Amino acid sequence: MAKWGQGDPRWIVEERADGTNVNNWHWTERDATNWSKGKLRELLVGVVVENEAGCCWISDLKQVEGEASCSSRKGKLIFFYEWHIQLTWTGTMKGSGAKHRGCVEIPSLSEENEVDDTEVTVSKKRGEGNTLQDLMQTEGTAKVREALSDYLRALKTEFTTGMILPTRAPAPQDPAAKRKLSESPWQAAGSAVTVAGVGVRIPTVKICLRELFDTAVENLYSIFTTRDLVQKFSKCPAVVEAEKGGKLQMFGGTVVGEYVELLTNKRIVMKWRCRNWPDEHYATVALTFVAVGGRADLELDCRGVPVCKEDSTRQCWQKQHFEEIRSLLQQSPALES
Repeated sequence: MAKWGQGDPRWIVEERADGTNVNNWHWTERDATNWSKGKLRELLVGVVVENEAGCCWISDLKQVEGEASCSSRKGKLIFFYEWHIQLTWTGTMKGSGAKHRGCVEIPSLSEENEVDDTEVTVSKKRGEGNTLQDLMQTEGTAKVREALSDYLRALKTEFTTGMILPTRAPAPQDPAAKRKLSESPWQAAGSAVTVAGVGVRIPTVKICLRELFDTAVENLYSIFTTRDLVQKFSKCPAVVEAEKGGKLQMFGGTVVGEYVELLTNKRIVMKWRCRNWPDEHYATVALTFVAVGGRADLELDCRGVPVCKEDSTRQCWQKQHFEEIRSLLQQSPALES
């Protein structure tokens, strides 16, 4: 018989964190079905695409049938998931403002196929709107697959936290890997933020942009704080409570946040996040308005953007905010300087 503290580590009772299963060496299984349904709704509802013809967004998760689970055996994780998903999309034509609705169906999302090979079909109700259907079939399908990839990434990281229990002594780290981590490019461009209540450090960057608009500062400030104007330039329903602690929701829920500071016609500070960011992670957005000869100079300072979302966040501000605001100013003479 081995002495106390010696022998096969699988049977050292003093190491057992749960008192029954050393480091989850034996088979354990966790049902991910309910968690997955909530995560799929969070990631898919609110997906937005647009072009010169109009704007479309996923307005509802109509049906999600299937199951998902995660099992561990001998320190390895095994995933199973199989889903049949039906979504409702809504679109608005630019110019006419006509609305059209349709369905997005994902007949089989499972571990047997890569996400890029997963079938996604788009249909619409009778009548016009073929242009919007084409938009959903192309760019919309790509965005849906991106959301599905985010779901699988969360399933394999966020959901599985704690399934492989830590041992008493941490595994030695390869010096080369440690050196490579210390030289990671994001440390020069940003910082790592710990998400409250989650304990995961997220590498982040700062985005700074500056734009000049042909309108008075008062008009530009109103566009960011008035619900009707936000809905006009975003072409989607919005929630705008322009007061300290007030809520902000845009693009069908794709962007959410909270007003932290409002200095009329001078400065707006918000907690701000996209739906597909890590749970509970917000950036801090500061908008500074400066009058320049009858025009409005806008400075954007966005801190805490996840490194992996830098490009999409920059595009969100440049394309979905600034370009659309310019278009709104051209179409609304009352707002021009």
